[in-house]
Amino acid sequence: MDQQDLFSSVINFSVYFGLALLFVIIFKVIYSFLTPHDEWKLIKEDKNTAAAIGFGGAIIGFSIALAGAASNSVSLLDFAIWGVVALIAQSLAFFVVRFIFMPKIVSRIIANEVSAGIMLAATSISVGLLNAACMAY
Repeated sequence: MDQQDLFSSVINFSVYFGLALLFVIIFKVIYSFLTPHDEWKLIKEDKNTAAAIGFGGAIIGFSIALAGAASNSVSLLDFAIWGVVALIAQSLAFFVVRFIFMPKIVSRIIANEVSAGIMLAATSISVGLLNAACMAY
């Protein structure tokens, strides 16, 4: 690899990594907005373990899907589009848990029931893994 290729590779890495970090920040904000409970208050002020586990799992699941998008994309636009798809899929995962599998998930997380946080995290991570695998084309 010559110096020009190395410089080009570092620039590409920086752009993809910067966009990925921006996506994670956007995901955190949107996910916090979509959930009826205030994750930041529960985690920071109330030291709620269930909320931290559930929110952490959502971030990990999204990051796994985003990593799949980055490693399989053919351009920055392709990566951005699949990043949005990952964001939508992870948001839908929360709604499926909340409205179908565990209708009382919100009250259970607010009550700091760790088992509820673990189930939400496990679902989010599973969806992220499946999402990343389906992005391989």
